[in-house]
Amino acid sequence: MITILHNPRCSKSREGLSILERSGKDFKVIKYLDDPISVDTLKQIISLLGIAPIELIRKNEAIWKSKFKNMTLSDDDIINAMIENPKLIERPIVIHNEKAAIGRPSQNILNIL
Repeated sequence: MITILHNPRCSKSREGLSILERSGKDFKVIKYLDDPISVDTLKQIISLLGIAPIELIRKNEAIWKSKFKNMTLSDDDIINAMIENPKLIERPIVIHNEKAAIGRPSQNILNIL
């Protein structure tokens, strides 16, 4: 099953959702701002992406700049920051067949379908 972590207010996330709709494949939408993901799920996504947690942070978000920028944070601190403030999570994220991609650029989504 394909899963997309989606924020309807984000144009890139809407673009990612559109790609999935056009693919004709079944998929599940998780509106992660309304239905937060668990720490374990976030750690699994980071592992599938093959990145460090800091690479999944939206560093231009006001909450990042006001609360976390210029702090020395461990990976667990960064993960906890994303769990407590899901707006910090880069979007959209698509998961399919033990692979994951951040839909920036949207071509990344096509690469795992």
